[in-house]
Amino acid sequence: MLSVDFTKMLGNFRLEAKFNARESSITAIFGRSGAGKTSLINTISGLAIPDSGLIRIGDTTLFDKSARINVPTHKRRIGYVFQDDRLFPHMTVRNNLMYGAKRGRSGVDMFGINEVVDLLDIMPLLNRRPKTLSGGEKQRVAIGRALLSHPHLLLMDEPLASLDFQRRYDILPFIERVREEIGITVIYVTHSIEEVIYLADQIIVLSEGKVAAQGSVEEI
Repeated sequence: MLSVDFTKMLGNFRLEAKFNARESSITAIFGRSGAGKTSLINTISGLAIPDSGLIRIGDTTLFDKSARINVPTHKRRIGYVFQDDRLFPHMTVRNNLMYGAKRGRSGVDMFGINEVVDLLDIMPLLNRRPKTLSGGEKQRVAIGRALLSHPHLLLMDEPLASLDFQRRYDILPFIERVREEIGITVIYVTHSIEEVIYLADQIIVLSEGKVAAQGSVEEI
């Protein structure tokens, strides 16, 4: 389970986050632009440092101000899928995926490249370069690369925002399969209520840097 309880000042903007995300679930962070959604997951990932509080995944403490614990970003075992795919343009899809696999190499691997390729249906893309892919194909590859780093948590920052309506609904089932077949905890940032309804087990509503509501999608 992910446990978050921290505060962070960003200029005059105060971000206060306190919530839990169950293991093997998709938690949607929902709110308007400027609510603090991206700042929230950047802080979880270690790209930003809280001013106070605690961030923990299971029994592993990633940040604890009082105990002076701040695990570096590259050691947090967190996968991050951005709004733009950020694939390496000079590499084939296969080599982009292998880059993720090398970064995530550990003593015990949960799954390998073949499983991820099958899960995301990207076998026909392996020898192509990113510039030849559609937006939806690029995002599937980006998800695959993040998964192959063998993260304990997957952060997704509006990964479908740059896609048209039809492409969004083409890729949503793949994100759902990640949760169901791999069992990873996903934090999914979006301002699309349709994506929340389709994917999420619970929703955190963020407004002006504060958690305005949280609970199951049905309750909220």
